[in-house]
Amino acid sequence: MFKNLLQKPNVLVYIVAALLALAILQYITVKILRHFGKNPKYLIDKKSISRLTKPIFILFIAILIRIRVIHDNLGISEVTYALQKISTLLIICAITWLLIAIIRIIKQKVIENYDVNASNNLRARKIYTQFNILERIVIFILIIFAIGIALMSFDSIREIGVSIFASAGVAGIILGFSAQKMLGSILAGIQIAIAQPIKIDDVVIVEGEWGRIEEITLTYVVVNIWDKRRLIVPTTYFIEKPFENWTKTSSDILGTVFLYTDYTVPFDEIRTELTRVLNSTELWDGEVNVLQVTDSKENSVEIRALMSAKDSPTAWDLRVLVREKLISFLQKNYPESLPHTRVLVKNLDNLKIQSK
Repeated sequence: MFKNLLQKPNVLVYIVAALLALAILQYITVKILRHFGKNPKYLIDKKSISRLTKPIFILFIAILIRIRVIHDNLGISEVTYALQKISTLLIICAITWLLIAIIRIIKQKVIENYDVNASNNLRARKIYTQFNILERIVIFILIIFAIGIALMSFDSIREIGVSIFASAGVAGIILGFSAQKMLGSILAGIQIAIAQPIKIDDVVIVEGEWGRIEEITLTYVVVNIWDKRRLIVPTTYFIEKPFENWTKTSSDILGTVFLYTDYTVPFDEIRTELTRVLNSTELWDGEVNVLQVTDSKENSVEIRALMSAKDSPTAWDLRVLVREKLISFLQKNYPESLPHTRVLVKNLDNLKIQSK
């Protein structure tokens, strides 16, 4: 085969010319992409250019392989057939790669307009969650579609596929039952992307654990628990079971502090001290400041201090601070108001006489 190629100098000329054309096309493409990357109104930047140039380069190679004049000069049917199949596979791979790169570039550019780390980031978390899940869905479909087209490009596999489709009824039922949980998880992931019962960075209570939604995939959700552990939960959990979402509509939240005191406690003085403590810290958002007597028991009175904060971690720190300051205030100024047990003894003189 190589002797036949050497005997045809025109083939080498065409191959060299094709390589030169490939280099020129790649150079022109990079120049054009860099030109658009200089303008901020376009989606393309330096990172995006590197993502696009590789699949475009492979696409150029595949197109040059299919040039008819090279095949005609080769005169070797086996080589021509192999080059055509390689070119077809390269085109399918390059187009799929290019589409995936474009999808990721668009997602990145859209997400950049929203700050997930902002205090009021509800809109940003919605967009971030939707684009992350939809990106995975589209890429999964593209890859499956590309593999199917690549396999069907071979005549032998296409014939096998026809025979398989003829008996796919029973096989489909068997696969449906065996893959029921996996398909249910994927559908639950799609439903989460649309309905959004949870979003990235949502504060949730799952299985009695407090944490934030760190990652959402088509089949599972990662919850970052407050002590740095990770709770892996299937997506179906958030569709089928109840759970707490503290940031579903907004990140602000109310915090409570309970105190148990004696009946002699001065409520107005505690209320004044609560206001002073809240005004002295940046943890309080200035919205809610309430002191209420919520219960009275045999030996103590239950007092609830209600306050607001911009988010749940801040509310936790605020509750800890208020609890400490109010207890210290009672210890220093009204120690008699701390809870204690009373023993009332009546007719003490009669008891002494009886004891004699």
